[in-house]
Amino acid sequence: MNQNVKQNINSLLSRLRMKQLQLLIALEDHKSLHKASSAMAMTQSAASKALAELESMFDGQLFERTKAGLIPNEFGRCVTRYARLLSTDLSALCDEMAQIRSGSGGRLAVGAIMGAVPDLIVPAVNELHRRYPELSIDIIEDTSVHMLALLDDGHIDLLVGRSGVSDHPSKYHYQPLSDEPLSVVVASDHAPMDEHEVSLAELREHRWVTYPSHMPMHAVLEREMDLAGLSMPLNCISTASTFVTVAVLQQCNDVVSILPTSVADMFARRGILRILPVRLKSLSQTFGIVTRKGGDLSPSARKFVELLTERAGGQGWGSHAEAGSARGG
Repeated sequence: MNQNVKQNINSLLSRLRMKQLQLLIALEDHKSLHKASSAMAMTQSAASKALAELESMFDGQLFERTKAGLIPNEFGRCVTRYARLLSTDLSALCDEMAQIRSGSGGRLAVGAIMGAVPDLIVPAVNELHRRYPELSIDIIEDTSVHMLALLDDGHIDLLVGRSGVSDHPSKYHYQPLSDEPLSVVVASDHAPMDEHEVSLAELREHRWVTYPSHMPMHAVLEREMDLAGLSMPLNCISTASTFVTVAVLQQCNDVVSILPTSVADMFARRGILRILPVRLKSLSQTFGIVTRKGGDLSPSARKFVELLTERAGGQGWGSHAEAGSARGG
């Protein structure tokens, strides 16, 4: 690390107070020095002085006065984001220590994309709970884009997804786990079709459940349609929710969609959906374990990573993940 950077960090650490960072958060939330100081139980003059000290420390203005109130500029948004991260980490520290003292075992928060849930997340969670029955585990299923923001803000400890969708993927540690093949699915009572192979052209009269444009699965479907010489369906239902997708498919036998094969298999085994023999030409995308650089994982999070890695290796996915890691995102 550059010596000047070290000196700046040491200077900042010696002058910065948590109360000042809490003020930044309050200012972003309330957009008013008066309201923020009231929320912080400070006088307005003390809050104004604290803000001036912060701007002096960071050598730049952090907030702009507008008709809508005090609005953070680019510097302000950056500093406030890290203030929230520190505040969240401290809250988590206090909560976890209290839980450990009470014998409840602490807390683990995990984010996961849809395709990782059935074959990786659920078995690893069950095994972790078997070993640490008092551990509290939160699982959030969403897109990688949304969960990277949760990871940045310290709301989750790790993500099983893709770091490549970030504008700055280099700020994360990424450990590839598995490819995510996709399957074309319909309701279990859908009219029988060719048992050997079905083309996308044969499904053009169906309604489609698709995914929002920012999701990788939307891009895959768009590419498959293009390769088949077809345009994307116009009368589609768009959702990022697995539950909505399955509910629509189950109730409408003229609807088709794509799902991660692990998810499709789970519903097919229970007679809820049927996987069509459609051969997709796109390469499977890779997902893996995403963590923040510079942050230490808790013992329970490290054990969870071990279980995920063992599970992926046991399924024979390791080599596929390594080979496909450049395609992730």
